[in-house]
Amino acid sequence: MTKPDPEAVKTYLLGRQEALCRLLETEDGDGRFHEDAWERAEGGAGRSRVLRGGAVFEQAGINFSHVHGDSLPEAASERRPELAGRRFQAMGVSLVVHPHNPYVPTAHANVRFFIAERADAPPVWWFGGGFDLTPYYGFDDDCRHWHAVARQACAPFGDDIYRRYKRWCDDYFHLPHRGEQRGIGGLFFDDLNDWGFEQCFAFMRSVADHFHCAYVPIVQRRRAMPWGARERQFQLYRRGRYVEFNLLFDRGTKFGVQSGGRTESILMSLPPLARWQYGYTPEPGSAEERLTSRYLTPVDWLSDA
Repeated sequence: MTKPDPEAVKTYLLGRQEALCRLLETEDGDGRFHEDAWERAEGGAGRSRVLRGGAVFEQAGINFSHVHGDSLPEAASERRPELAGRRFQAMGVSLVVHPHNPYVPTAHANVRFFIAERADAPPVWWFGGGFDLTPYYGFDDDCRHWHAVARQACAPFGDDIYRRYKRWCDDYFHLPHRGEQRGIGGLFFDDLNDWGFEQCFAFMRSVADHFHCAYVPIVQRRRAMPWGARERQFQLYRRGRYVEFNLLFDRGTKFGVQSGGRTESILMSLPPLARWQYGYTPEPGSAEERLTSRYLTPVDWLSDA
């Protein structure tokens, strides 16, 4: 197994944050990212970048963080209790985009690297990440494109990788108290160290490098679609589900809080506006009803491809 190289990972992550900011600024046309650089008292630092009130994106955040400490937080060790108490480094880039137009989906991507160390044992390292899409109005063409790009990202690493990580994404981005998916899924992987450092690092890069190829064509296809108060109110209502998942179930949110991370950066993923409505039921046969019946359930979007 090749020796882990945290500095190479950090260099890549910083460059990917920069590239994604430029790509989204170009796509928006008007908005620009504002940067907050921060330091963590317990060890580590980061830079949070947020675009607000753009022409296309109501809010977009792209964060880089590199934190370290004396004891791995519970959110990172609950699946691997044998690592509890080890010193750790954790670094990653996370992205969430909330567009104005309800026909343009919300998108999320994250890639990360952990290394847990102890003086009397070899270091234990792993990669995680993925990307997923949360539409408010569903389109089959968008879903097929999104998953086709996800499959392309995985293809060099094995015939079964896309299916495995697509299924893991469906399982992870599930709201059990609602009995529905957060969106149409994509890729999710964690604890990846089976292939050796170089190959695992290459896979993480492939996932991160394919995100804009999956998302930008959908933005371009939907950004000019006309919408009104009905669509906006439904978008805000569905954004409430996004909030519920991130605050109740997301492991990244839990890790950030448990590790003493910067609160503004941790909660950057939340939409700028959302709403809840007691007992809401969409009109039968409507586009709003079709979101739940057609799109918020695991689907094999590439079954005919």
